[in-house]
Amino acid sequence: MKRTGISGMKFASRRGRFSALSAAAVLLVIPAYGDHDVASRNLTEAAPATAANARVGALFKGDLDGGHYCTASVVHSSGHDLIVTAAHCLPPDESEDGKAVFVPAYRDGSAPYGTWPVQSVYADDSWNEDGDQDSDVAFAVLGPGSDGGKKVEDVVGAAPLFAGRTTGQSVTITGYPGDTEAPQVCTNTSIAYGDTQQRVDCPDFPGGTSGSPWVVAGGAVAGVIGGYEFGGDDPDVSYSIVFGQHTKSLFKLAESAGDPKPSAPMAAISPQPVASSTPLTSGQQAAQPTSQTIACACLLP
Repeated sequence: MKRTGISGMKFASRRGRFSALSAAAVLLVIPAYGDHDVASRNLTEAAPATAANARVGALFKGDLDGGHYCTASVVHSSGHDLIVTAAHCLPPDESEDGKAVFVPAYRDGSAPYGTWPVQSVYADDSWNEDGDQDSDVAFAVLGPGSDGGKKVEDVVGAAPLFAGRTTGQSVTITGYPGDTEAPQVCTNTSIAYGDTQQRVDCPDFPGGTSGSPWVVAGGAVAGVIGGYEFGGDDPDVSYSIVFGQHTKSLFKLAESAGDPKPSAPMAAISPQPVASSTPLTSGQQAAQPTSQTIACACLLP
């Protein structure tokens, strides 16, 4: 599926290196979501089953039998149907029209809230055409959920989106390593990496964690694992692009595709620190699917 959009953006598939395997801070959306989880600093550990973590999920190829290969998270939109991840996780020709599915709060083979098919993917043409590592972010519109056709945000909630540098801020990253069947979480300070990228030192974030959200105080998503070397070539160091004007344009384009009535205009507000959330019941468990690991921050099906 090919698309053209604002500011010369075109949306076509690009497989890149993975073909062998098949300036003030601005919140893009205004609602304040009052929880996010903070892990021990520079220590990767199992993520608890909380309301905030329920917004984070694993990406699968087709269904749960295929194994999870990347991570994504729900972001607030007027259509209640958007996720954000790394662009290299969702080549449109391989993921749209239900070829990939999002499973929020996936644990041990179980989809406690159901599954949502990826309907359409929005990434910048500089990524799609050239693999520009400074454009490694994508938004996806999800179809109706498997449990009653509900929209994903109506079931698990969503996080606001933050555009701007996170240098010096505490960032919490939650993702799904390919060799585990539950999410892992780490918190540390964000460090600038050139003008367009940022990094966080967190141990043991290997293949499968591409697309994992970077969450700042207030619960806003300020980045995703991706960018430099597709998220980094060292599992103990993770990278993200700096969300800026292109990210904002992509968000608005994806939002308008998911809902003809976009949300209210963006406003400049600062994130506020909040308390951690209340644990939730994780749901039943099932047999563990298999997955495959490669030497980047993603696993391709």
